[in-house]
Amino acid sequence: MSPKLNFKIIGQGKPIIILHGLFGMLDNWLNMAKRLEDAGHMVVLVDQRDHGRSEHTNDFSYPLLADDLLHFMEENWIHEAVLIGHSMGGKTGLQFISEHEHMISKFIAIDIGPKKYIGGHQDVFDAVFSVDITHLQSRNEAESVMMTKLHDYGTVQFLMKNLTRKKEGGFEWKMNLPLLFAKYENILAGIVFSQPCLTETCFIRGEKSNYILDDDMGDILNVIPNSQFITIPDAGHWIHVDNPNELFNQINDFIRH
Repeated sequence: MSPKLNFKIIGQGKPIIILHGLFGMLDNWLNMAKRLEDAGHMVVLVDQRDHGRSEHTNDFSYPLLADDLLHFMEENWIHEAVLIGHSMGGKTGLQFISEHEHMISKFIAIDIGPKKYIGGHQDVFDAVFSVDITHLQSRNEAESVMMTKLHDYGTVQFLMKNLTRKKEGGFEWKMNLPLLFAKYENILAGIVFSQPCLTETCFIRGEKSNYILDDDMGDILNVIPNSQFITIPDAGHWIHVDNPNELFNQINDFIRH
């Protein structure tokens, strides 16, 4: 049985579904969703399993995440949509179009490809696990502890969005941290296409990011031949933070044409 997913719908029209990345939540994409709404789109923001306000589970893999999306679309009578996924959310999208390409009119993968990746989040796991959540007294305390590990204010603030107060007092993480750590190899895993997928797809990468290399493009075109590649200047992996204006323009242009 699929977990209950938290979601938010903004605007009216044909649906655009946005999936966030690892340690993220739908709120990360709220500003982009509002801009797409202003441009005349309906946007469906979804917290993936074990993230945000969605249900915690005991397993985590891209086939499961894609299955969650299928059930979500069926439950909400979404027969076809534009799908946008950032990082881990993009991997979910790639898995989904490999199985259900008829349900996605256009797909945008933001700074992620289908290949298997080498781990790069150990410092983040170390920082979050270093917070003694059971005895935590304040948000400032958690921020200070993570800063000693990460030394990157932006990343710490991103992680702090996951820290929430419990009704009975004290704090807890929104994300299912132990499971994400235990299943990290599944998060790095590649997406296997049993046959070429014909979905019209746009891979958008950050100029300063190394998640999609020039050398990856041939392999991507072999499995998703209707792909195009766009590089956003002055942006790393967090394109929607580093250069939201250019990202919006490219997303809107791709959806409309």
